[in-house]
Amino acid sequence: MSDQAPDSLIPYDEIVQEALRAVVGRVLGEVEKAGGLPGDHHFYITFKTQGQGVDIPKHLVERFPDEMTIVIQNRFWDLKVRPDGFEVGLSFNQVPARLVIPFAAVTGFVDPAVNFALQFQAQADDAIEDTGHSFAGNDAPSPPPAPVEDGSNVVSVDFTRKK
Repeated sequence: MSDQAPDSLIPYDEIVQEALRAVVGRVLGEVEKAGGLPGDHHFYITFKTQGQGVDIPKHLVERFPDEMTIVIQNRFWDLKVRPDGFEVGLSFNQVPARLVIPFAAVTGFVDPAVNFALQFQAQADDAIEDTGHSFAGNDAPSPPPAPVEDGSNVVSVDFTRKK
């Protein structure tokens, strides 16, 4: 008997990633319909700045060549959710910007108000050197979320095959 798992002909990892990214879309869609965030909810969304279909100002790509995190809380506008992604208006150092972000580029979603977090694998077609990551600094009143201590509400999906 072999300890190796057989190669699957069904792409389970891709299916799960897609389903979890749909959670982000549904949550943002609810916010769009309601015209704002309910209660104390707010979101930290991390995405690949050079992912396919990402459209953000050049100065942000230069400042964050790999990945950045935006805050959706008090100062955002024109949130529009599509089946494949979303767009939102944010300000960075008092300068307004429009960001278009496909769900495939999203690598993290956190709602610190309820200690909820999702982490995603980077897409295979992103061949960008890891240059580190920091918060984008869009104009937001709250500090970055504290890490989840026990991980009870964190879903991290990392499918690796043992060869």
